[in-house]
Amino acid sequence: MIKIGIICPSEIAFRRFLPALKKTDNFEYVGIATPNQGNWFEKIENQNSDIEKANYILSNEREKALQIIQTYGGKLFYSYESIIESEEIDALYIPLPPALHYKWTKLALLKGKHVLVEKPFTTECSDTEELIDIAKQNNLAVHENYMFAFHNQIQQINEIIESGEVGDVRLYKISFGFPQRDANDFRYNKELGGGALLDCGGYTIKYASFLLGETAKIVYAQSNYIDSFEVDMYGSGALKNANGMVVQITFGMDNDYKCELEVWGSKGTLINRRVLTAPDGFMPEILLRKGNSEEMRKLSVDDAFHKSIEHFQTCIKNTDERNTNYQQILKQAKLVDDFKVQANYK
Repeated sequence: MIKIGIICPSEIAFRRFLPALKKTDNFEYVGIATPNQGNWFEKIENQNSDIEKANYILSNEREKALQIIQTYGGKLFYSYESIIESEEIDALYIPLPPALHYKWTKLALLKGKHVLVEKPFTTECSDTEELIDIAKQNNLAVHENYMFAFHNQIQQINEIIESGEVGDVRLYKISFGFPQRDANDFRYNKELGGGALLDCGGYTIKYASFLLGETAKIVYAQSNYIDSFEVDMYGSGALKNANGMVVQITFGMDNDYKCELEVWGSKGTLINRRVLTAPDGFMPEILLRKGNSEEMRKLSVDDAFHKSIEHFQTCIKNTDERNTNYQQILKQAKLVDDFKVQANYK
């Protein structure tokens, strides 16, 4: 049995991770850690960030943790260090803001814990490379939680494309964006790893790399900024592989909601409007358009979060899967880094 704990009582831990974990064999949930003052303020103060935002987060952490314990059980750890150092813990789930992933994942790995971390794995490619090296040296599993990749609909879409129903693919387009959230949301705080590229943009790059294969590379990148925000708010780009196939990507955090895949072929077009965020119990659909005819086709209900946790479990137990996962995490980090360079990312 793998004993797992959570660093940070985030919404995703409460709403998505723990329900999915309950379905997963061979994991035992132990408890959740809230930060002490140093866990948050050390990072924030050194960067002269907005202390009021940090205080707002801290004041809510304990209340959220107690709500999780009331619902799912487990014990409360009173600092991130205490759960990392605990002999009760074999693995950790880290849904912290992105800029904190590197520090706490590194400390967890150095203490011999396997780590499932929310996307992005880190905010810098060099940090990701260092963490993968530490994981390799200590025979530990790490997993970046792009859970959409495990949903059945991804394979079903691939099968439709491979069947030739839309003919030869001429272009893929992936769009992911959503309206502005609360001003205190970490996505708008640069020191916490905010920004559209690291948030919704990462999804589009990840899916594009699946579609294009090992030779995928960034060939165009644009990051856009809005007055009064310190982070990039929307962007676009294109990836290409050695065969000349192109995926156009668009993303943003001040947009009308869109989570769409479009596959434009020589004989038809396939559109999926919930390709990256289908929750447990949701039945995705595709629109197949051929000439003047249109067909709506239902795809499978699935629990992608549950399957992502299962993949993490496989990586813990299987060396080959673990090594493959290292390479996938590194590939994503390098593509995002290439996007930053070409976009003159601030």
